[in-house]
Amino acid sequence: MILGIGTDLANIDRIAGVLERHGDRFRNRVFTDVEQAKAERRRDVAGTYAKRWAAKEACSKALGTGLRMGIAWKDMAVSNLATGQPVMEVTGWAKDRLAAMTPAGHEAIIHVTLTDDHPWAQAFVVIEARPLTGH
Repeated sequence: MILGIGTDLANIDRIAGVLERHGDRFRNRVFTDVEQAKAERRRDVAGTYAKRWAAKEACSKALGTGLRMGIAWKDMAVSNLATGQPVMEVTGWAKDRLAAMTPAGHEAIIHVTLTDDHPWAQAFVVIEARPLTGH
């Protein structure tokens, strides 16, 4: 069953401007070390950050909170499987919120997809509750 859906559209040029103006202060407040390392290795640094920004916004919407109620930017982190597929990991308050919205006997699966077409970066997040095997 679907527990939540979220989407966000971020302007890559706007994120580039924020990176230029606020640099490490912005990076360190919003992105994990893994996310920063990934972005800084890419040719399109701002685009990579913009996609992850959009993913965090989309995840917060799928959790039904938006960025309020104690959720922090770093409570949601995007990494990639060896295949390149993006995955969302939640910690802290976001993890607690996910647990609270997941029905008993189910596990929560967060699906995330990212795309960009300059100047736009977009993310979709779907949170699925999947029955645990043996229940």
